Amino acid sequence: MPLIEITLVEGRSPEQLRSLISNVTRAAVESVDAPIESVRVVLREVPATHFAAGDVTIDERRAQRHTAQSS
Repeated sequence: MPLIEITLVEGRSPEQLRSLISNVTRAAVESVDAPIESVRVVLREVPATHFAAGDVTIDERRAQRHTAQSS
């Protein structure tokens, strides 16, 4: 039973999340020949202030980009 966990920054539409679930499920079925009913997908959405890379949160990165574009 494949269990696929995906963490992403919140803000996507329900339609986008549903599409992601469908595409990831299909990829698991095709890649490892898993029966579709055995594939589990867990989406975790986190606030942009709780997701960081290189000690910079996504929220901070967006603010920096916005400031740079405004200059």
